[in-house]
Amino acid sequence: MGITVRRTTRDDWQAMRRLRLEALQDTPMAFTQTYESALAQTEAEWRAYAGRGEEKNRVFVVAVDDATGEFVGMMGGALDHGGGAPFLVAVFISPSHRGSRRGVSDLLLAAIEDWARGFSDRLQLDVHEDNVRARKYYASRGFVETGHTMPYPLDRSRLEINMVKRL
Repeated sequence: MGITVRRTTRDDWQAMRRLRLEALQDTPMAFTQTYESALAQTEAEWRAYAGRGEEKNRVFVVAVDDATGEFVGMMGGALDHGGGAPFLVAVFISPSHRGSRRGVSDLLLAAIEDWARGFSDRLQLDVHEDNVRARKYYASRGFVETGHTMPYPLDRSRLEINMVKRL
């Protein structure tokens, strides 16, 4: 199984829409957008979303299955989330491509870390307190909890936990 990791472009909007909708159905707590609101987005909004891979202060990378051309994973990086260090955002790997032996998440994370090094010696993220799988993955890749939390925007009775990694 070959995987190519690359930045997204505005022209990737249809594949990004499919992957984002899959993500919102698979792990809704991992995102601050609902499936219903994503369904209502226009083509222009999806083009802007996919176009983040072309921006200076953001990045969006996808994992493309070389055999099928299908987008099977995504990760983004943003400087506009506050806190001084770049943020890891919009993380999703299709269930068919999960697992350490496949390595898709590590390929994507390496691309985001390379991008983040251009701005800081740290990379941070916020993860839902109930997203145990993600929290374990991040901890195994060197992220540590900072002790900072914030209410999860879609259910303010739940928390997002801030984690940081030295690059």
